[in-house]
Amino acid sequence: MLLNVIDIPMWLIILYTVLILFLYILIACIVGTIKKNWGTMDIFYGPAYFVVAFTSLYFIYKEIGIVSIRQIVVTILVLLWALRLAIYVHIRNRGKPEDRRYAFMRKRWKEKGKNVFLKSFTNIYLFQGLVIFIVVFPTLWINVNENPQITNILEFSAITLWLGVILWIIGFYFESVGDYQLYKFLNNPNRTKRVMDEGLWKYTQHPNYFGETMMWWSIFIIALAVPWGFITIFGPIYITFQIINVSGVRLLNKIHKNDDEFAEYRRRTSTFIPWFPKKKK
Repeated sequence: MLLNVIDIPMWLIILYTVLILFLYILIACIVGTIKKNWGTMDIFYGPAYFVVAFTSLYFIYKEIGIVSIRQIVVTILVLLWALRLAIYVHIRNRGKPEDRRYAFMRKRWKEKGKNVFLKSFTNIYLFQGLVIFIVVFPTLWINVNENPQITNILEFSAITLWLGVILWIIGFYFESVGDYQLYKFLNNPNRTKRVMDEGLWKYTQHPNYFGETMMWWSIFIIALAVPWGFITIFGPIYITFQIINVSGVRLLNKIHKNDDEFAEYRRRTSTFIPWFPKKKK
């Protein structure tokens, strides 16, 4: 049985949600410009996902006066992920100067006589907004769509929900604990090695990235129970590709390509999916 939202203007709710996200990104750009630090977007980034989740949930509730357990669960999951990321990034970046890449962009645009605010908004902030919309789309789709009522924990709609939540918790553990272990390692003045290979980092070179992708794939699994939920697969595919081939795994390997200690760590440690390490030479 489906919650009847057939008459609800789904695409209008999506449009309202996009507009709210746009305004949120604009505020982030204004704050970054005032502070002369575009790195503030890193703090705004996580909560932006919750802005999308909550806005879509709010509008659907306003229209029909009821929300499903699936909609509530995915919105809470996004909230927990967003809060953890924002807090972690704030702690990691506090007291540090603006990222050199942003400072270089500002200097270059000024020298070319460009409108720095407009260029930063379109090239940095709007691009991040597009990424956010793509990755969080499975959550948005769940919140604006028909949701099956659960009558049996072994039916498909129930399995996708509790399986997705279990996998999400595992992913959250890997990301949060992995980030914490790395933060403690990098800020230990008495450490004697350059490469973190303890804790979760003993079983995968990127426990935080693995956890990140696992959480978004988990929400996709939850989305499979709603009509046409399978089309939202582009969300987890994009974030997985981005992390492995662009900004995460590949970039880190390139940075440390001439590091013998890191090369040995790569030899004995699973690249992405956690597994038991090989013996040291």
